[in-house]
Order: sequence, then C-alpha cells, then structure tokens
Amino acid sequence: MKHHFGTLAIVSAIALTGCTRIETGEVGLRINFDKTTDPVERLPGSFNQTLVGSILTFKIQDVAVGVDNLTPLASDNSTVKDFDMTVVYNVNPSAVSELWTTKNRTFHGLSEHGDDILLMQNYVALTARNAAYKVARGYESLKMSDNRPLIEQQIRENIIKTLGEEKLADKITVSQVQVRAILPADVIVNSANELVRAQNELKTKEVEVQTARKEAERIAALNANAGAIGYMNAMANLKIAEGVAAGKVQTIVVPYDFKGIVNAK
Repeated sequence: MKHHFGTLAIVSAIALTGCTRIETGEVGLRINFDKTTDPVERLPGSFNQTLVGSILTFKIQDVAVGVDNLTPLASDNSTVKDFDMTVVYNVNPSAVSELWTTKNRTFHGLSEHGDDILLMQNYVALTARNAAYKVARGYESLKMSDNRPLIEQQIRENIIKTLGEEKLADKITVSQVQVRAILPADVIVNSANELVRAQNELKTKEVEVQTARKEAERIAALNANAGAIGYMNAMANLKIAEGVAAGKVQTIVVPYDFKGIVNAK
C-alpha cells in the first residue's frame, strides 16, 4: 500500500510539473506536437499538460499601450513638440484563437518580461496613433491641454470606428484613452509669452494715459473756477477784517497775499 501511494505521488508530481495553469486575465492556446494550433481557448484557472506540445498564454484584460513622441499638426499649422498617450483595451476571450491564427504576427506584442503575448497591441498602437493625428488637427496648439478630456474622448471614438470598419469591434474593446503630455512647439510658446508681455505693457500704458487724462481734467476744472477761487479769497479777507474791527480777533494768520485790512474802524 505504501508503494502504491508513493508511485501515485510521483506520477502526480510529474503531471503537475508538466502542466501550465492559465492565470486570471489570460487565455491559453495549445500548440500541438505537429505545430498546429488547437482552436479551443483555454480559460483562466485551467491546468493544461505540456508534456506533449506547449501552451501559449495571452494577456487579454486591461492591456496598456503606450503611444509616445507623436508630433501631430495643429489647426494653426504648428507642429506639436510632444504628444504622449496610453490606450487600455481588452480582447474578447473567444476571439483569441482567431486573432492569433489569422492576423499578421507583427500586430501582436509581448509583455514586459516576455511571459505573455499581447494580442493586437501593435495594431491598437498604430490605430491610436492615426486617431491622435486626426483629432489634433481640429485644435489650436495652445488650446489642446485645456481640451484634453475632449481629445481623449474623440481619439477613443476614432479608434472604435476603425475597429468597426475592420470587423474587430466585437473582438477588441477600448476602455480608456489617457493623454499624458501635450507640449506645443517652442516657437508657439515664445510667441504666446511675447503676446502676454505686449498686452501687459499696453495695459500699463492705458493706465498711464487715464491717469494723465484725469490730471488734465483736474487742472482744467481749476482754471475754469479761477474766478470763484478769487471771490472766496476776498470773502475770507473781509471776514478777517470784520473780526479785527469788532475786537474779536487777537491773533490772525495772514495770507501770503494779504494786502491790508479794508474798511476797518
């Protein structure tokens, strides 16, 4: 009995070492000993023997595609210095076999460590690139950053449209487009800074002109009321004289142009 259990354990160990387990977010395909591909997808959680043949694993959930260093043309005919984005997509598990066996292998990519095949990664990257160039043409270079959410939405819509035209809409789902960086051309940034500087100088000059205009209006008003000011001075002198004559004023402040007491008794 002990010998039986020992043999069973050895067989079990060999069986497990000759198996590949499909992880969550992956789908597997069996490559037979004659190099043909089994069309039946192996789903997450399944164990598949690899003593004869092998198992290819494909990451199909939340596959991220970095599309960097784009230089699209803006509506003002300036070339954007840098445009970077990330596209996240998912592959329909039931479409894995078809995509692997019917599409050009250059359409696919590899995971960072080469453990998984990223179905249609390069294709999605190319489609996203074309969509970005098309969408960017509708915006001025300096207004792209302010319209980033709208640009992301339009790029996603363009990718989905292309997938539909290529009969891939039911096989690939684009869940997110994130524009990480938009840098206008240096000449556009410099021109914008120069414009701001000129506008600030213009505002400063406008304030100076308004200040000068107010001062001129004040001087004109004083000149127009010169007669009234003289009358007021004469009345003040008269009141002083009357006060002195009545003995009510002991000390007075004499104006610089005071010419004597008039009608004092």
